[in-house]
Amino acid sequence: MHDSLLKTNFNGLTVFFAVARERSFTRAAAQLGLSQTAVSHAIRGLEERLGTRLLTRNSRSVVPTAAGERLLQAVEPQFVEIDACLESVAEMGSSPSGTIRITASDHTIRSVLTPKLRRFLPQYPGIKVELCADNMLTDLAAGNFDAGVRLGEQVAQDMIAVRISPDIRFAAVATKRYFADRALPQEPNDLLQHNCINLRLPTHGGLWAWEFEKDGREVDVRVDGQLIYNSIYDCLDAAMAGLGLAYVPMDLVQPYIGTGHLISVLEDWIPLWSGFHLYYPSRRQPSGAMAILIAALRHE
Repeated sequence: MHDSLLKTNFNGLTVFFAVARERSFTRAAAQLGLSQTAVSHAIRGLEERLGTRLLTRNSRSVVPTAAGERLLQAVEPQFVEIDACLESVAEMGSSPSGTIRITASDHTIRSVLTPKLRRFLPQYPGIKVELCADNMLTDLAAGNFDAGVRLGEQVAQDMIAVRISPDIRFAAVATKRYFADRALPQEPNDLLQHNCINLRLPTHGGLWAWEFEKDGREVDVRVDGQLIYNSIYDCLDAAMAGLGLAYVPMDLVQPYIGTGHLISVLEDWIPLWSGFHLYYPSRRQPSGAMAILIAALRHE
């Protein structure tokens, strides 16, 4: 009886998970390559067999019911794991293939991932890598991502983390023109007297506090200024244009400091962070393609 119920509902569950994630029959149908009618029929059949409503429909969206949410939280991770296992087994008899979706900041994509992918992708033509640039601490399951990239200090305990870059340091910089009629800051709180260029973090909707450390003393400064961006590259461009002080990765600004176009301040207050790490759920066995990519990205 149980085996029969599982086999009967397997395809219906796959459709249900897609609709619940997308909050839309139309988007789920497009993702699955099915007609909207087929998706509706599969959901209706699953609800009839289980004897309960799984989705609440209105004019704007589709939302899981309490029963649907329980099914989504309890069963979908198992489906993801089964899918990864089947993919891994299939790859044992063929060249590695598949699409790997990664969420990372624009800086990480440009400075770490893309340079390594230039060497990796030509060796494995069957593997596709989709990179989504954002500054959010994205939930991998909710975004349907295989992995993400964060600084080591930001990776959750239930994730497997693989270092993919050396330690990194930021720099507080502005042009000589900006400092022409302003005093150089001597300690972090002096930044409150300056026109600073802020970075907004979408996850919490707030502005990123600039982090400093010296002699065991940690100082987070919520700076103020006329410009706010959501890309570190826009912050750098604004600083280069003389529009204020920016707090950006040292690897981006080192050439401009070397030429004297930018002045770096508070250098003895800038902490060293433990580099970027690729992370993925500890409960999930990486596919063959994912395992090969992890090995290629790993920092030696």
